[in-house]
Formats: sequence, structure tokens, C-alpha cells
Amino acid sequence: MSVIKNDLILRTLRGEKTERVPVWMMRQAGRYLPEYMELRRKYGFFERCQTPELACEITLQPVDIIGVDAAILFSDILVVPQAMGLEVQLIESKGPILPNPIQTSNDLQRIHTPDVHESLGYVFKAIHLIKQELNGRVPLIGFAGAPWTLLCYMVQGKGSKTFDEAKAFCYQQPQLAHQLLQMITNTTIAYLHQQVASGADTVQVFDSWGGLLSKADFETYSLPYLEQIVKAIQPIAPVILFAKGAWYSLTEMANTGAAALGIDWCTPPNIARQLAGEKITLQGNFDPAKLLSPISEIKKEVKNMLQAFGGQHHIANLGHGILPNVPVDHAKAFVDTVKEWQPN
Repeated sequence: MSVIKNDLILRTLRGEKTERVPVWMMRQAGRYLPEYMELRRKYGFFERCQTPELACEITLQPVDIIGVDAAILFSDILVVPQAMGLEVQLIESKGPILPNPIQTSNDLQRIHTPDVHESLGYVFKAIHLIKQELNGRVPLIGFAGAPWTLLCYMVQGKGSKTFDEAKAFCYQQPQLAHQLLQMITNTTIAYLHQQVASGADTVQVFDSWGGLLSKADFETYSLPYLEQIVKAIQPIAPVILFAKGAWYSLTEMANTGAAALGIDWCTPPNIARQLAGEKITLQGNFDPAKLLSPISEIKKEVKNMLQAFGGQHHIANLGHGILPNVPVDHAKAFVDTVKEWQPN
């Protein structure tokens, strides 16, 4: 495997001092890029995910077009419930539908902990291909959804702003909820392990709905499973945890041994640092909607963000995924400003 020429992100994750802050963007491979939209018109969503050549092409687009310091695998968090035996439909502009959600102990019999080589082999083929095409230019980030976030979809059966049915499931049938969370965790560990074995240089775990839980519930239904994942994967690759909205548990997440914590735009960098401690890398936290501002404003706001994080132990990123209506030159302005910035 070729030596990585731009290893800024990996050095930052190891806690080393770097000559500048590295940068990438969540959802950078996708919907705001005209090149991606062209492929979207020709192929269905899961066709794009499950065809290694297409996943490879989409993964590389932001590296070539925007100049980010890392590629992130083009895939979806819902490939895991799919591999576990649940039907997942992704309807463009409507979001995911899982027609037969998990609601009872009988439903649990319909899913299984899969052999990831068989059910998710297309992801590992895509990773091999991406690493080949990247040829050491930048590292590759693999990823998976956090068990709590996957439970939300598997129980609710669709996207939601509150996931009240998923929460009710946990409160009414806690034993069943923990059984399901453990099955998801076991599958996720095997999946991420194989992503790293296939060539991913680091992995991120997305707990997009972690912030819907109170601190006590987050530390009951999410944190123990995130901890299992970190303990299993951190010895072979750095793990980034991103639990959107769960700022109240940054101290506990830092104690899992993760290499970095993702921060959303609602958490000020100084508070995040105070809660997470001095040693861990922080990632974030630009509001994606701010990329719709005039470019001069974007540059100013990016510099303010970088200054607030202090220039070390920081990976510049958005506080959540890039929006589909962000102009490409605005995304590029974000990346270029980070690359040019030096601390005062």
C-alpha cells in the first residue's frame, strides 16, 4: 500500500503537532456536487452504494474538486440494518423507509448478526478500489452509524425529528432494546474491523440522533455501545465519535479512548474543550447553513472558528452534513480558508 503523502488528519488524530489544521466536510461526497448529481440521475441510491466503481468515483470527487485533506467512503449508515435482514428503501427527496420495523420480540427473530464479508462485501471492494485510485494522496475515512441511531430507524421505520416511537420502545421494552443494540453493535464492530482491514485509515461513528436523549438516557442507550466499538477498533485505527447534540456527555465520550470527538455548531469550542479535556482532538464545528453566506463572510467566519479552536488538536469540519444547495465555490472557500489560515 502506498505511503500517504498528506497525512495531516492522521497526525492530528495521534495528537501530534501539525503545520496547519486539516479539513474535510461531512457529506462532502454527494448532493451539492454537479458531478454527483449526474450519476444520481443515472443510478438509484443503493445501486450507487453497492457498485464499487461508482462508490469509488463518488468518494474521490471532493478530493479532486474541493481539495479536502481526506476522502470519506461513499455509503450509507443503513447498509447495516439491510445486512441484518431488514428491508430498507431509500426514496429520493423523501428519505429512508423500513417497511417492517422492529417492534416486538418476534420481530427480533427476523434479523440476525450477519457475516459482513457476505452481506457487505461490496463496501470492502469499494475501499480497495478507492485506496488504489487515491494512490496515497490523502487518507480514507470509513464510517458506520451508531447503534442508537440505527435503532431509531429500525424501530421507527422512517426518518423523524423526534423518534418518539423508538424512544418509547426503549422505555417500554428496555431488555429488548438492549438486545437489539447489542446485535447492532456486534455487526458494527465486525463491519468497521473489515473496513480497516480493507484499507480505511480511520473511521467515524455517526450518532446523528444522540442529542434526542437526555444525558442519563444517552449514557444508557448509546454510550456503552459506542464504548464497545471504540475499544474494539481503536487498537487498529483511530476512531472519531460524532454524537450530534450530545454535548453534555463529551467528558464521558472522551473517556472511551476515542481519538477525536465531532462537535456541532451549537457547542462553543471553549466549552467543548473544557468538557473533553486537553488531550483529545476536536472536530467541527461550522454551521453548514453558513456556507450559504457570501464568500467574504464564509472566510471571516471560518477564521473565527479556527481561532476559537486554537490551531492544534483540531480537524476543521462542518457541525453536520453539507446542504444540497451549497454552491461548490462556497464549499471550496471553506476548505481554502482553512488551508491558508495560521494562528495569530
